[in-house]
Amino acid sequence: MGTLSPDTALQGGRPWPLGAHWDGHGVNFALFSAHAERVELCLFDDTGEHRLALPVRSDDVWHGYLPGAEPGLRYGFRVHGPAGPGHRFDPSRLLIDPYARELAGSFRYDADTSTPAPFTARVVHAPFDWGDDAPPATPLADSVLCELHVRGATRQHPDVPEALRGTYAGLASPAMLGHLKTLGVTAVKLLPVHAFLDEARLVAGGRTNYWGYNTLAFFAPEPRYAASVNDEPVIDEFRHMVRAFHAEGIEVILDVVFNHTAETDEFGPTVSFRGIDNASYYRLRSDDPTLYENYSGCGNTLKLAHPRVLQLVMDALRYWVAEMHVDGFRFDLAAALTRDSAFLAAVRQDPLLARVKLIAEPWDLGGDGYRLGRFPPGWSEWNDRFRDDVRAFWLTREVGVGALAQRLAGSSEIFRHDGRAPQAGINFITAHDGFTLRDLVSYQDKHNEQNGENNRDGHGHNLSWNCGCEGDSNDPHVLDTRRRLQRALLATVFVAQGVPMLQGGDEIGRTQRGNNNAYCQDNPLTWFDWQGADRDLCAFTAGLIALRRRLGPLCRRDWLTGDAGASGQRDIVWWHPDGREMGHADWEGTRQDALGFLLADAHIRLLVLINRDAATRNMHLPPGRWQRVCRSASHAPFSVEFVADRDPVDGRSVHLLLQE
Repeated sequence: MGTLSPDTALQGGRPWPLGAHWDGHGVNFALFSAHAERVELCLFDDTGEHRLALPVRSDDVWHGYLPGAEPGLRYGFRVHGPAGPGHRFDPSRLLIDPYARELAGSFRYDADTSTPAPFTARVVHAPFDWGDDAPPATPLADSVLCELHVRGATRQHPDVPEALRGTYAGLASPAMLGHLKTLGVTAVKLLPVHAFLDEARLVAGGRTNYWGYNTLAFFAPEPRYAASVNDEPVIDEFRHMVRAFHAEGIEVILDVVFNHTAETDEFGPTVSFRGIDNASYYRLRSDDPTLYENYSGCGNTLKLAHPRVLQLVMDALRYWVAEMHVDGFRFDLAAALTRDSAFLAAVRQDPLLARVKLIAEPWDLGGDGYRLGRFPPGWSEWNDRFRDDVRAFWLTREVGVGALAQRLAGSSEIFRHDGRAPQAGINFITAHDGFTLRDLVSYQDKHNEQNGENNRDGHGHNLSWNCGCEGDSNDPHVLDTRRRLQRALLATVFVAQGVPMLQGGDEIGRTQRGNNNAYCQDNPLTWFDWQGADRDLCAFTAGLIALRRRLGPLCRRDWLTGDAGASGQRDIVWWHPDGREMGHADWEGTRQDALGFLLADAHIRLLVLINRDAATRNMHLPPGRWQRVCRSASHAPFSVEFVADRDPVDGRSVHLLLQE
């Protein structure tokens, strides 16, 4: 760490850029606080802590320049300010810079000023040779997303070197890259990688925040996910991972949490924002400013209506694109970011962010918080209506072919406005929050007892079906039903208009033993079980993705209309199992168990046949000779067969047939 000179003194420096930046001769420190009365820069060396008052305040930015300081210097802030409602200044608290690029030490809830290894930020200067790296820039219409947890995906992978398992380097290992390449996905959507804290109640119970939706530092990669081989900086390990993905044509999309921070509610820790300027960074209750507005359900809500907080978010997004080369973002509880703020307008006009993928989780927990379909052009949204209707069609029979057809056609009643395309909808059956695909057909009820909340946490309305046996079963009929349903659900995702998203691990039959809220389970319950992988299901998933990427009508860039195009073919015809076009009366009710639809472009005609009944259903085909290219229930699902007149569609299955 070295030792600071006893005559260390700060010069005035400049108020930009915010954070700590080395210019080759020293380090400039700049911290925003509108309500502070004094700010101390705290520097750490082998002799302990050294406090220096930031000498200048310019437009609510406190700043100073330290000549001779170098990268690696550990620092924090102590901020003095007024008492009173809405303020939480406490100079006894050592605070993390909101613009910190790297964290040092470990956070402890019982830490005090005598802690020998304080939790601090570290000055970083990290140039990186990107070589010929270029973003794959896969069009959304051609994209297939895969949601992954950096740690869980490789923690038990036998072909990943043990020292790299559960890390950025492990995710970029040949074994994982090979799996994803063979699978055929075009992008990984990583659960949060911003540095985060484990909530106090989890620590007290011996658990951790496995998912990481509890961000502390928006510019710093989570150090727990770093292998740090040969002391490689965390930032560089992350960059090597991105470069490796890009070399395989795979994009990297980050799940980002700008709706709240790790400081939680009014009883939470003072680690950064709260002690720097609570009233500026957080939305406080108008009737009692000692309390927080809690649109996130996590205790607090960041106030993006404040220009400096909006600047923080925009600076972070630009940093991850420009310096870390990521290809897009999925915004957790994105509705919270739009409340009384200019966030959407700021993103829309930003030339750097204009080229990356922007995906909203279009809701939060506040009033009018469900905003599916209400984001502007340039955004995609998680389509939970797709998730729920497809589950309800296949598993609970609560919806009929009409609702299913609406989802298969891209949910136009939700997204078709203001020039938006079908790619506005991200279609998924499962995600980190809920059952895995295997559990969806294995459990009727949630089993979250391990979370320590007496099974009160997690959704109770899962639209799942256990196929007649709760949990594991040796019954051949139950196992066959589950196999068919998993394949049918996957096939439905990949034949629908919009952007398909696969939850990583579903392709190998991952189970969480019925836990549908495994946010605090960093153990084999959530880690991918590569030794027990369902290889047949993985091959089936890869085959579906390959078909989708080959068949143009499944990846349309415009909405289906039912009208004839330049080729003279109607772009879609909804097909009745009896061999005719669907009529108005055919759409009513939930009793009909089979449906077909015919997609066409200038080159091919694609017929998709769906049968949710347990028994085989003979479905009459449109005129001509058809080539069946997928039979989801078969043990050889992609064996090509020619059929005419009618196709016996297996129970609980999907068939794809072509005319070229």
